[in-house]
Amino acid sequence: MASIETVTLEVADPTAADRFYTNAFGLDTQIQLSASEAPTTGFRGFTLSLTVPQPATVNSLIDSALDAGATPLKPATKSLWGYGGVVQAPDGTIWKVATSAKKDTGPVSRQIDQIVLLLGVADVAASKRFYVDQGLTVGKSFGRMYVEFEAGSSPVKLALYRRRALAKDAGVTPDGTGSHRITIGGDTGPFTDPDGFAWQAATPARTP
Repeated sequence: MASIETVTLEVADPTAADRFYTNAFGLDTQIQLSASEAPTTGFRGFTLSLTVPQPATVNSLIDSALDAGATPLKPATKSLWGYGGVVQAPDGTIWKVATSAKKDTGPVSRQIDQIVLLLGVADVAASKRFYVDQGLTVGKSFGRMYVEFEAGSSPVKLALYRRRALAKDAGVTPDGTGSHRITIGGDTGPFTDPDGFAWQAATPARTP
């Protein structure tokens, strides 16, 4: 089964970004970084989500992200599906921290259950067909609204969402131009998907 092996964020200052992700979320091997000055404006067409066990964990991670220099986009609040908030890292990447739990069931921790890469696409059904042709396996599908692929042993799950809906969920406008500033590494490819997201052969190590 094809899956994501690495996610590389293209940032202006990899050393500063490495420091942020370590201090904010405790991420060290899950996200890779590379230097880039590729022009980009506005919404880059994707978000990264951290799925965590309980609301206290959401608060802990968002607070540490803000302390490390993130910008708040949506405060952590309750919703029909659970509890979560959204911040933007200093490098411009949008992160959502969320849980399906409505109440805390244990002590505060910084446990991350899963990382989800959500791509904002023009046509969910067309992108779904494209990725199935590349060897990915559909886990959940809600028509032309949302598709989630099986992650297998990967630390990162891939999902597709309509671009405008994803931007609204993140608390930003959908307008944006230039580079996505992200490269996806997997055991399939290299290729570029219909919305311009580039995949390459995965590299095992991360260096700041």
